[in-house]
Amino acid sequence: MTGALVAADLFPRGIAQYLVGGVFVGLGAAIIYFGTGIIAGASTFLESTLSYVSDVPRFERAKYVRSRDWRVVFTVGIVAGAAVYTLVSGSGAWTTDVQWWRLLGGGVLVGIGTRVGKGCTSGHGVCGVGSLSDASLVNVVTFLGVAIGTAQLVQAVGVSP
Repeated sequence: MTGALVAADLFPRGIAQYLVGGVFVGLGAAIIYFGTGIIAGASTFLESTLSYVSDVPRFERAKYVRSRDWRVVFTVGIVAGAAVYTLVSGSGAWTTDVQWWRLLGGGVLVGIGTRVGKGCTSGHGVCGVGSLSDASLVNVVTFLGVAIGTAQLVQAVGVSP
């Protein structure tokens, strides 16, 4: 197999949109870090947002109260950016044939993994690896290994959406 054939199989619509998206993600993380000294990550968004409305001591910790405003803006920006892209590109809303209960189960597992791994895949992958964090490097290798293994297992047993 030639490199072009493999690339065409993996990226049938080309790589330009992934390249542009990656540049924007990297620039955004760098701007937030150099502008504020804060590592851009959304995994503590829920806890920091709950500090607005909850009296539970866990959510009233100084680190959540101190960071909640920028985390809300950051997370709204992620959603707004996707909405703007959808409108500008004319690609329409993304849909899936995966059942709701599988999406819900996957979301719960991702949430648990985020807490256990002390951060999300993008936080470790973009910011952690970018800062050469040993913990993030281990986490990213673990994420990739589990994802590849799970994909192979799901394909082998014939699970479909």
